[in-house]
Amino acid sequence: QVQLVESGGGLVQAGGSLRLSCAASGRTVSSYGMGWFRLAPGKEREFAAAINWSGGSTYYADSVKGRFTISRDNAKNTVYLQMSSLKPEDTAVYYCAATRGYYTNHHGYGYWGQGTQVTVSS
Repeated sequence: QVQLVESGGGLVQAGGSLRLSCAASGRTVSSYGMGWFRLAPGKEREFAAAINWSGGSTYYADSVKGRFTISRDNAKNTVYLQMSSLKPEDTAVYYCAATRGYYTNHHGYGYWGQGTQVTVSS
């Protein structure tokens, strides 16, 4: 069983940056695709970014492309989301997720963290 714990959320002004971390435990996720999703009030859960098992391929939603960077350190069993040029519309709870399937399949993620709140003030 995989457990995921996110950290690094907080309050930041528009234009600022934050780095989210997702630490995995229970088993190594070095062979798993990893993704970040977000849930804003009144909206459906939205895909943000994903990375394949090796870190060699990444995939972003158009809304965050060029501003967010996903990366992973398999030696530390940790995935990161570097967020820059943050906008108020980025405000959401951010969830880390893992999949044993293809990392770009949004519906294939079966392991989820508890989420971390990101609030961007204008």
